[in-house]
Amino acid sequence: MMGIDFNPCLNVHGLNLNVRSQIASPAFASQTPPDKFESQNPARFTNEAVLTKLINANPKIISILQSVNAPCKLNMKDLETLLQNHCTDVQKIALGISENLPFSLKAKVNEKAVSDAAYLHDIGKVLIPPEILNKNAKLDETETKIMHKHSELGYELLKNTNLDKTTLNLIRNHHQNAKKNGYPFVNNDFRADLNLQILTMADKYSALTEKRSYKDAFTPQEALTIIYQDVKDGKLHPFIFKALVNYANSRQQVEAA
Repeated sequence: MMGIDFNPCLNVHGLNLNVRSQIASPAFASQTPPDKFESQNPARFTNEAVLTKLINANPKIISILQSVNAPCKLNMKDLETLLQNHCTDVQKIALGISENLPFSLKAKVNEKAVSDAAYLHDIGKVLIPPEILNKNAKLDETETKIMHKHSELGYELLKNTNLDKTTLNLIRNHHQNAKKNGYPFVNNDFRADLNLQILTMADKYSALTEKRSYKDAFTPQEALTIIYQDVKDGKLHPFIFKALVNYANSRQQVEAA
């Protein structure tokens, strides 16, 4: 397992087993022809015209941005890059983790929700200014507050669509964990379920192994070592981690062939 001391007895709680236009008052669904979103492809929500309608349908989006003094301006260029690279990678990793779970756990995975949420989890970054997304140094406190709004913004962008509640909550909470010390804020009854922990782990592994403007890429073993600390800290379930290790091993073998 790539040199990582895996302890299956670790216990983790929470797992059982400027678009500048007037705000429109009607719900987005009522403004859209009934067949607008019949496609099951999550990419249907990622074009500029649809995103503009989604913003206009939900005043809370403007409110969130105003709370951190951020402009309401679509950053389509960076969203397209995210979707083509990081989000697609997270989707592959999440499904790879699912495939490597023990049968009893795999049967409980909502693969459609996990797949759609993996592709859409960072859609809220379309409203994060590019100078923050692409900064080649550590974000300051103000910039961090703005960046941390992306998961909530993603949820608010999509909540008036026909995406199911499971997918929406995965998008909102993909930076949360079983210790409830991630973001955004969650209530005491929040549980980081199997689907969320798969998405969270896939997102972190992908982010760590990618080169970013502010860091070099970690090797797969380095990334797994970092994530394993989250397992030891009780944030993620060891069985899901073991599935990630198995997937990472198989992925390396394919890439080396």
